[in-house]
Amino acid sequence: MSRLHLHLISDSTGETLENIAKAAIAQFDDVEVVRHFWPMVRSESHLDRIMAEVEASPGMILFTLVSGELRASLERRASAQGLPTVPALDAVTDALSRILGQEAKARPGRQHVLDAAYFRRVDAIQFTVAHDDGIGAENWEEADIVLAGVSRTSKTPTSIYLANRGYKTANIPIVPESPPPERLYDLKRPLVVGLTTGLDRLVQVRRNRLLSLNQAPETAYVDEDRVKAEIAFARRMFADNGWPVIDVTRRSIEETAAAVIKLVEDRAG
Repeated sequence: MSRLHLHLISDSTGETLENIAKAAIAQFDDVEVVRHFWPMVRSESHLDRIMAEVEASPGMILFTLVSGELRASLERRASAQGLPTVPALDAVTDALSRILGQEAKARPGRQHVLDAAYFRRVDAIQFTVAHDDGIGAENWEEADIVLAGVSRTSKTPTSIYLANRGYKTANIPIVPESPPPERLYDLKRPLVVGLTTGLDRLVQVRRNRLLSLNQAPETAYVDEDRVKAEIAFARRMFADNGWPVIDVTRRSIEETAAAVIKLVEDRAG
């Protein structure tokens, strides 16, 4: 297995840089990547300390620095150590600059300004956490999205991911023995989306959940006939109400959320 030291140097929080690195690393197999994270780098003295660490663990340097002086200093020092440097956003910024006919504004952390979108995300996260697993039904009309599905169809993690994208999301478990409140069928503002999954996968996920809780792995919760009936019950409910359905069997949380967002956008326009 190959081993690589990857130094991530940012003049802001480094969140963007981390996501870029994570996406790129995922494209390679049998590689052990040791990430060294250096956020809020805005002075030469800070860069001095970092380069001493880089020299001790040499590797590739991925950076987002808008200060021309800091960039030049970093590239000069890395070159002296024979290390590659990659400016993570330059290609995209340069392309946008050409298309838009204007120079990019060199402002560290500009994407993290506390603007209206930021506060919408905070509001969405607070709403979503307060309306998890069927809680707060009286406020569902305020939601952008309501996710419905039987137990262990990734409702909560998908809701949190959507909240981080700025969507107020409530979720409700579909249990044949305990039908949801009638208000679910009268919602006008939110888009109600049904989540379903394959029988085998659902049984396995539930069994793993029981084991993680040190509970008996063979209960009605994982009985195939019972689980099959739950899935059928939920699907009938979705069909009867004309709600769109997403099968999460082979989808990651991100893929499911992307499909939900596409439904919201299609509905809007």
